[in-house]
Amino acid sequence: MAEFDTYVENYDEALAKGLAISGEDKDYFARSRIAWLSKRLNELHITPKLVMEFGCGTGSSSTLLLDLLKAESCLGIDQAAKLLEKARQAYGSERSNFMLPGQYSPCEETDLVFSNGVFHHISIGERAAAVDYIYRALRPGGLLVLWENNPWNPGARYVMRRIPFDRDAIALNPPETRRLLRARGFEILCTDFLFIFPKILRWLRWIEPYVARLPFGAQYMVLGRKC
Repeated sequence: MAEFDTYVENYDEALAKGLAISGEDKDYFARSRIAWLSKRLNELHITPKLVMEFGCGTGSSSTLLLDLLKAESCLGIDQAAKLLEKARQAYGSERSNFMLPGQYSPCEETDLVFSNGVFHHISIGERAAAVDYIYRALRPGGLLVLWENNPWNPGARYVMRRIPFDRDAIALNPPETRRLLRARGFEILCTDFLFIFPKILRWLRWIEPYVARLPFGAQYMVLGRKC
Protein backbone atom coordinates (compact mmCIF):
# COMPACT_ATOMS: atom_id res chain seq x y z
CA MET A 1 0.00 0.00 0.00
CA ALA A 2 3.04 2.26 -0.13
CA GLU A 3 1.87 3.22 -3.64
CA PHE A 4 -0.53 5.61 -1.89
CA ASP A 5 2.47 7.90 -1.40
CA THR A 6 2.05 8.91 -5.04
CA TYR A 7 -1.28 10.48 -4.05
CA VAL A 8 0.00 12.42 -1.08
CA GLU A 9 -0.77 15.78 -2.73
CA ASN A 10 -4.15 14.88 -4.25
CA TYR A 11 -5.45 12.01 -2.11
CA ASP A 12 -8.56 13.90 -0.97
CA GLU A 13 -9.22 15.19 -4.49
CA ALA A 14 -9.09 11.68 -5.97
CA LEU A 15 -11.40 10.36 -3.24
CA ALA A 16 -13.84 13.23 -3.72
CA LYS A 17 -14.10 12.48 -7.43
CA GLY A 18 -15.28 8.97 -6.69
CA LEU A 19 -17.69 9.96 -3.94
CA ALA A 20 -19.28 12.80 -5.92
CA ILE A 21 -22.08 10.53 -7.18
CA SER A 22 -23.30 10.12 -3.59
CA GLY A 23 -23.59 13.87 -3.03
CA GLU A 24 -21.54 13.53 0.18
CA ASP A 25 -17.88 14.08 1.02
CA LYS A 26 -15.45 11.78 2.81
CA ASP A 27 -16.11 13.45 6.16
CA TYR A 28 -19.77 12.43 6.06
CA PHE A 29 -18.86 8.79 5.52
CA ALA A 30 -16.04 8.85 8.09
CA ARG A 31 -18.27 10.30 10.80
CA SER A 32 -21.16 7.98 9.93
CA ARG A 33 -18.97 4.85 10.12
CA ILE A 34 -17.59 5.74 13.53
CA ALA A 35 -20.94 6.92 14.86
CA TRP A 36 -22.42 3.56 13.84
CA LEU A 37 -19.58 1.76 15.56
CA SER A 38 -20.12 3.85 18.68
CA LYS A 39 -23.73 2.71 18.74
CA ARG A 40 -22.67 -0.94 18.56
CA LEU A 41 -20.06 -0.47 21.30
CA ASN A 42 -22.64 1.19 23.55
CA GLU A 43 -24.87 -1.85 23.11
CA LEU A 44 -21.95 -4.02 24.24
CA HIS A 45 -21.13 -1.61 27.11
CA ILE A 46 -17.58 -1.19 25.79
CA THR A 47 -15.47 1.97 25.86
CA PRO A 48 -12.03 1.31 24.34
CA LYS A 49 -9.03 3.08 25.83
CA LEU A 50 -6.40 2.40 23.17
CA VAL A 51 -7.59 2.35 19.56
CA MET A 52 -5.47 1.43 16.56
CA GLU A 53 -6.41 2.52 13.05
CA PHE A 54 -4.95 -0.02 10.66
CA GLY A 55 -4.45 1.79 7.36
CA CYS A 56 -4.83 5.32 8.71
CA GLY A 57 -3.78 7.21 5.57
CA THR A 58 -3.68 10.95 6.27
CA GLY A 59 -4.93 10.40 9.83
CA SER A 60 -8.15 12.34 9.42
CA SER A 61 -10.21 9.73 11.28
CA SER A 62 -8.08 9.90 14.42
CA THR A 63 -10.00 12.79 15.99
CA LEU A 64 -13.32 11.05 15.32
CA LEU A 65 -12.09 7.82 16.89
CA LEU A 66 -10.99 9.72 19.97
CA ASP A 67 -14.09 11.89 20.27
CA LEU A 68 -16.93 9.59 19.23
CA LEU A 69 -15.57 6.45 20.89
CA LYS A 70 -14.30 8.38 23.94
CA ALA A 71 -10.93 6.66 23.60
CA GLU A 72 -7.87 7.84 25.50
CA SER A 73 -5.35 7.39 22.68
CA CYS A 74 -5.16 6.45 19.02
CA LEU A 75 -2.32 4.81 17.10
CA GLY A 76 -2.38 5.07 13.31
CA ILE A 77 -0.58 2.39 11.28
CA ASP A 78 0.09 2.71 7.56
CA GLN A 79 2.67 1.59 5.00
CA ALA A 80 2.65 4.89 3.11
CA ALA A 81 5.42 6.91 4.75
CA LYS A 82 4.53 10.21 3.06
CA LEU A 83 0.90 9.96 4.09
CA LEU A 84 2.03 9.20 7.65
CA GLU A 85 4.15 12.34 7.69
CA LYS A 86 1.11 14.33 6.60
CA ALA A 87 -0.90 12.66 9.38
CA ARG A 88 1.71 13.57 12.00
CA GLN A 89 1.75 17.20 10.90
CA ALA A 90 -2.03 17.54 10.90
CA TYR A 91 -3.15 15.30 13.76
CA GLY A 92 -0.13 14.25 15.82
CA SER A 93 -0.54 14.97 19.55
CA GLU A 94 -0.07 13.43 22.99
CA ARG A 95 -3.12 11.29 22.24
CA SER A 96 -2.47 10.48 18.57
CA ASN A 97 0.62 8.80 17.15
CA PHE A 98 1.38 7.44 13.68
CA MET A 99 3.79 4.65 12.72
CA LEU A 100 4.85 2.33 9.92
CA PRO A 101 3.92 -1.33 10.59
CA GLY A 102 7.56 -2.21 11.25
CA GLN A 103 7.87 0.54 13.86
CA TYR A 104 5.22 -1.03 16.09
CA SER A 105 5.54 -4.48 17.64
CA PRO A 106 2.10 -6.00 18.36
CA CYS A 107 1.92 -6.82 22.05
CA GLU A 108 -1.71 -7.52 23.01
CA GLU A 109 -2.33 -4.03 24.39
CA THR A 110 -4.93 -2.59 22.00
CA ASP A 111 -8.62 -2.56 22.91
CA LEU A 112 -9.98 -1.99 19.41
CA VAL A 113 -8.56 -2.00 15.89
CA PHE A 114 -10.44 0.02 13.29
CA SER A 115 -9.83 -0.52 9.58
CA ASN A 116 -11.73 1.06 6.70
CA GLY A 117 -11.33 0.20 3.03
CA VAL A 118 -7.88 -1.28 3.54
CA PHE A 119 -8.10 -5.00 2.87
CA HIS A 120 -9.17 -4.69 -0.76
CA HIS A 121 -5.77 -3.05 -1.34
CA ILE A 122 -3.89 -5.95 0.28
CA SER A 123 -3.02 -8.80 -2.07
CA ILE A 124 -5.01 -11.96 -1.42
CA GLY A 125 -1.91 -13.87 -0.33
CA GLU A 126 -0.98 -11.25 2.27
CA ARG A 127 -4.37 -10.71 3.88
CA ALA A 128 -3.98 -13.47 6.47
CA ALA A 129 -0.69 -11.93 7.64
CA ALA A 130 -2.40 -8.55 8.03
CA VAL A 131 -5.14 -10.11 10.16
CA ASP A 132 -2.48 -11.88 12.22
CA TYR A 133 -0.72 -8.53 12.85
CA ILE A 134 -4.01 -7.10 14.11
CA TYR A 135 -4.76 -10.19 16.20
CA ARG A 136 -1.40 -9.93 17.95
CA ALA A 137 -1.94 -6.23 18.63
CA LEU A 138 -5.27 -6.82 20.37
CA ARG A 139 -5.63 -7.76 23.99
CA PRO A 140 -7.67 -10.91 24.73
CA GLY A 141 -11.30 -9.98 24.12
CA GLY A 142 -10.30 -6.98 22.01
CA LEU A 143 -12.35 -6.00 18.98
CA LEU A 144 -11.58 -5.73 15.28
CA VAL A 145 -13.83 -3.40 13.29
CA LEU A 146 -13.37 -4.00 9.59
CA TRP A 147 -15.23 -1.82 7.10
CA GLU A 148 -15.12 -2.78 3.43
CA ASN A 149 -16.79 -1.74 0.20
CA ASN A 150 -19.67 -4.03 -0.65
CA PRO A 151 -19.04 -5.67 -4.06
CA TRP A 152 -22.70 -6.74 -4.14
CA ASN A 153 -23.69 -3.05 -4.36
CA PRO A 154 -23.54 -1.56 -7.90
CA GLY A 155 -22.97 1.94 -6.55
CA ALA A 156 -19.93 0.82 -4.55
CA ARG A 157 -18.41 -0.81 -7.63
CA TYR A 158 -19.03 2.34 -9.68
CA VAL A 159 -17.37 4.56 -7.08
CA MET A 160 -14.32 2.28 -6.94
CA ARG A 161 -13.93 2.52 -10.72
CA ARG A 162 -13.84 6.32 -10.46
CA ILE A 163 -11.07 6.42 -7.83
CA PRO A 164 -7.59 5.87 -9.34
CA PHE A 165 -6.21 3.92 -6.38
CA ASP A 166 -9.32 1.71 -6.15
CA ARG A 167 -9.72 0.68 -9.79
CA ASP A 168 -7.54 -2.42 -9.59
CA ALA A 169 -8.42 -3.34 -6.01
CA ILE A 170 -9.87 -6.80 -5.33
CA ALA A 171 -12.96 -6.35 -3.19
CA LEU A 172 -13.93 -8.82 -0.47
CA ASN A 173 -17.54 -9.88 -0.10
CA PRO A 174 -18.92 -10.30 3.44
CA PRO A 175 -18.57 -14.12 3.64
CA GLU A 176 -14.94 -13.85 2.52
CA THR A 177 -14.23 -11.27 5.19
CA ARG A 178 -15.84 -13.34 7.91
CA ARG A 179 -13.91 -16.45 6.85
CA LEU A 180 -10.67 -14.46 6.89
CA LEU A 181 -11.28 -13.32 10.46
CA ARG A 182 -12.53 -16.67 11.74
CA ALA A 183 -9.47 -18.41 10.31
CA ARG A 184 -7.27 -16.43 12.72
CA GLY A 185 -9.52 -17.01 15.71
CA PHE A 186 -11.94 -14.09 15.75
CA GLU A 187 -15.51 -14.58 16.91
CA ILE A 188 -17.87 -12.72 14.56
CA LEU A 189 -20.28 -10.57 16.55
CA CYS A 190 -22.18 -8.93 13.70
CA THR A 191 -22.13 -7.80 10.08
CA ASP A 192 -23.84 -4.49 9.31
CA PHE A 193 -24.49 -2.75 5.98
CA LEU A 194 -24.64 1.04 5.69
CA PHE A 195 -25.00 3.79 3.06
CA ILE A 196 -27.95 2.77 0.91
CA PHE A 197 -29.29 6.17 -0.10
CA PRO A 198 -27.39 9.07 -1.76
CA LYS A 199 -27.84 12.61 -0.52
CA ILE A 200 -30.64 13.31 -2.97
CA LEU A 201 -32.66 10.61 -1.17
CA ARG A 202 -31.45 11.45 2.33
CA TRP A 203 -35.04 11.70 3.59
CA LEU A 204 -35.10 7.89 3.33
CA ARG A 205 -32.01 7.34 5.48
CA TRP A 206 -34.08 6.81 8.61
CA ILE A 207 -34.78 3.36 7.19
CA GLU A 208 -31.14 2.28 7.12
CA PRO A 209 -30.74 1.24 10.80
CA TYR A 210 -33.73 -1.09 10.41
CA VAL A 211 -32.25 -2.93 7.41
CA ALA A 212 -28.59 -2.85 8.44
CA ARG A 213 -28.41 -6.66 8.48
CA LEU A 214 -29.50 -6.86 4.82
CA PRO A 215 -26.74 -6.67 2.17
CA PHE A 216 -27.92 -3.47 0.48
CA GLY A 217 -25.47 -0.82 1.71
CA ALA A 218 -22.44 0.41 -0.21
CA GLN A 219 -20.20 -0.52 2.73
CA TYR A 220 -20.35 -3.19 5.38
CA MET A 221 -18.83 -3.57 8.83
CA VAL A 222 -17.71 -6.88 10.30
CA LEU A 223 -17.22 -6.73 14.06
CA GLY A 224 -15.00 -9.48 15.44
CA ARG A 225 -13.76 -10.31 18.92
CA LYS A 226 -10.40 -11.90 19.70
CA CYS A 227 -10.99 -15.21 21.43
